[in-house]
Amino acid sequence: MAPPRTILLGADGFIGRHLAYGLRDLGHTVVCVARNPAALGAMGFETIAADFTAPHAQTTEFWQKHLSTADHLVNCAGLLNGTDAAFQAVHVTTPTAAYAALPNAATSVLISAVGIDSQTKFARYRRAGETAALAHNVATLRCGLVLANTSYGGSSLIRALAALPFFTPVPSGAEPAFNPIHATDLAAVVDATLRTPPTTNPIEVGGPETITLRDMLSHYRTWLGLPKTRLVAIPNPAMQALGWVGDFCKMGPISRTSLKQLNAGVLANTTAMNTEINARARGFSTFANTRPVGTSDLWHARLYFAKPATRLCLAFLWLFSGILGLLLPADQFLPLLNTPIPDTALVALARAGGVMDLLIAAALIRDWRPKQITQLQFAMVASYTVAFTVLNPALWLLPLGGLLKNIPILMLLILHTLLQKER
Repeated sequence: MAPPRTILLGADGFIGRHLAYGLRDLGHTVVCVARNPAALGAMGFETIAADFTAPHAQTTEFWQKHLSTADHLVNCAGLLNGTDAAFQAVHVTTPTAAYAALPNAATSVLISAVGIDSQTKFARYRRAGETAALAHNVATLRCGLVLANTSYGGSSLIRALAALPFFTPVPSGAEPAFNPIHATDLAAVVDATLRTPPTTNPIEVGGPETITLRDMLSHYRTWLGLPKTRLVAIPNPAMQALGWVGDFCKMGPISRTSLKQLNAGVLANTTAMNTEINARARGFSTFANTRPVGTSDLWHARLYFAKPATRLCLAFLWLFSGILGLLLPADQFLPLLNTPIPDTALVALARAGGVMDLLIAAALIRDWRPKQITQLQFAMVASYTVAFTVLNPALWLLPLGGLLKNIPILMLLILHTLLQKER
């Protein structure tokens, strides 16, 4: 008997990649659907390239040619932030077209989330996606906190909080509680659901062990080999302010939505799961101790906050460089430039450079086109260095560093480039 052919939507996300491997290990032929599936292809999966926001991907005709031989479909595509049009396409319109294209005998699962009763954009469109799935007899699994050997998003944030020096921050007020499920166990739950669809819909999915955020942070800190620190309760207004900054600066899981969820906890009611699904999950204390910590785990936890900090540090540099370029009196910088170029032209160049520096600072603060902006920064610093070396080589010998400072700045830009890609 041939292995079941399972189409996996949103396969390039954190949960998607783990489900791809988990279902393949359980005997499925997994076909991974993602906007940029090249990495998944290199991992040995058959792939389909599909941008869910593209009009052609929102049609049944597009999916019929890919799903005609499918036995199962698993939809774990989703957005945390985006426009209404993007949310509608990713959570509702495109999945609905895919459900409609499935053969009659195929079974389907939607991976949704616990705690979507709020009025956030994420919650509203998650509910709309569940409604669309229900109309096509798609089983919905509402997952609580999903952890794995790797981390991403909220799970990376928890590890990073645990790795902070001096103190470990926790929300003030009520103690957030979680019953995490390991991604490998989630794959087993999905496999069982595809083979024998449950009668209850939706079903909440989680592990058998409830653990507080403080205990989880304490475990990860010990696991990372770090000494115990003092727990410090962060007032709710401070968390909201941090979430606002995270949203404005596009700092991933450091957002009002994710911090609010972290403060509230993610506790799944697993009664229906344990009754109707023939798969069992391990508790946090069991799976959290199944492997030793690696250097990569410690480095990632410690560098997680360094990524946005590096970006904002560079923004600070370009901001004040721009202000100086626009406002610094000409008589304070013209004597440093021993060149036949007219002073008026040099002043104009300084003012134009100041405007460019301010635009780079704004792009960094908003994380606009990070790859291109990093390349532009590198080109700007390198060109400044070459130009001022030609104009006045003595700038390398200034007592406070002068052009020498550009070398660590270039190294910081290289580090920023290395930290950009999160998966």
